[in-house]
Amino acid sequence: MAFAKVFSLQPTLLGAHPIVIEADLAKGLHTFTLVGLADKAVEESRDRVSAAIKNSGWKSPKQRNQKITIALAPADLKKVGPLFDLPIALAYLLATKDVVFNPKDRAFVGELALDGTVRGIRGALAIATEAKARGMKELYVPEENAEEAALISGITVFPVTSLYALIQHLSKTSPIQRESGDTRVGFTLKRILPQPPTELTHPDIKTVDRAFADIRGQETAKRGLMIAAAGGHNVAMWGPPGTGKTMLARAFTELLPPLSHAEALEVTAIHSVAGALHGGILTAPPFRSPHHTASYVSIIGGGTIPKPGEATLAHRGVLFLDEFPEFDKRVIESLRQPLEEGIVHVSRAKGSERFPARFILIAAMNPCPCGYWGDPKKQCVCDPGQISRYQRKISGPIVDRIDLWIEVPRLSHDTLAPGKRDKNAQKQFDEFSANIASARAHQAKRFAENTHTKLNAGMSVRDLDRMVKLDDDVVLALNVSAKRLDLSPRAYHRIIKLARTIADIEESRYVGEDHITEALQYRPKRLFAP
Repeated sequence: MAFAKVFSLQPTLLGAHPIVIEADLAKGLHTFTLVGLADKAVEESRDRVSAAIKNSGWKSPKQRNQKITIALAPADLKKVGPLFDLPIALAYLLATKDVVFNPKDRAFVGELALDGTVRGIRGALAIATEAKARGMKELYVPEENAEEAALISGITVFPVTSLYALIQHLSKTSPIQRESGDTRVGFTLKRILPQPPTELTHPDIKTVDRAFADIRGQETAKRGLMIAAAGGHNVAMWGPPGTGKTMLARAFTELLPPLSHAEALEVTAIHSVAGALHGGILTAPPFRSPHHTASYVSIIGGGTIPKPGEATLAHRGVLFLDEFPEFDKRVIESLRQPLEEGIVHVSRAKGSERFPARFILIAAMNPCPCGYWGDPKKQCVCDPGQISRYQRKISGPIVDRIDLWIEVPRLSHDTLAPGKRDKNAQKQFDEFSANIASARAHQAKRFAENTHTKLNAGMSVRDLDRMVKLDDDVVLALNVSAKRLDLSPRAYHRIIKLARTIADIEESRYVGEDHITEALQYRPKRLFAP
């Protein structure tokens, strides 16, 4: 009787896949069949689409004696989520000739409410990227996703508020006459105009009341965090309860430079596909802080159909693990691959995927279960067995992958008294920010031709051989200390990377003995030592 097809896209893992929605109508008793490996949410679109079409002023599929078949191709790809409601409705209305428009070079996504309004979806940025790559000229997305999709240039994005308004825009026909007193939302006509290109903007840092200024003392920890921010190094902070480890970790994000345009697109796409994008486009490095009871899958990713976890959501940002030894042993050990390679490789029966996970790890912990082992003021109540079991949760390979081990000691009460806020905090913050910017500029120049890293922490052994030259006396001092500390080859190379960052902060072309000495001071001396 009639046939029509409309184009759509579906987020898949961290990308998107084109989907063709085909509608076929035939004479016979009414049936409405959806084929194409659809999940429950897609199956239920039959009822949403039928109600939305009826409440937008057209004849509902349930009111016609027709055999309706909707096919979602390719048939062997699992279709997930409600984002196909809008293209299914358009394909059906095209097949019935109730509306007439040319679907060529146009893609549609959106969930329909029963009154015909369009609700937001996940993965709009990934969808826009793929639509442009497929040669689409126009992309129609829910209004709340339009700003995100408009980050991609070269494709016209249209924000859609309702099925009724979209059809009037596409068919360029006069609006359906409303009955007197009809107040259905689906009949509200809002002219659809192209979404202006979205420009990334960063907040004015001078207007922000920084948490960094609230930190009293802890100058060693502050310098360690500055070095970590400059070179992308992993940090572990340990000390008694209540000494400011968590506050330092949260203030650390203020030291990180804003994301570049390419990084912002990458991070926003990840959060959008994962359904974790709240409050618009991400221009600052993400900060993820899962609870220590979080499962292995929630941290690393996985599931029957592999999905990203907290490690991937922290990509280009910070993964903060408070109470580090309290995390499940399997969770801690699973960090080996992302800390070394910047990726997570998840393999399951229904597929495998490599998720990006290049983050800065900040771990915070107490030295023992009660928290006071080695404290000069308060006696530890743990027995040696408890302390040993607690510290053994952090294995040697994990210790090796953490570049800076920073003690956060108890502060005197005089330092904490009200009114003792550091008046030089802003000056110190500005100095730290300038040092970090300078060090990262040196690294950007150094790694201009490098594809796998732009920071010192990501250097390979080959990069060290080519880019870090050490004088004989520096090598001798490093080797003597490495032998005394019994450093593994991985820890040995990480000392050199850390020293290179310290030299960059001081704008030194060469790595000197003093840089190596400071880097060695950040190795664990009595806590969690391998």
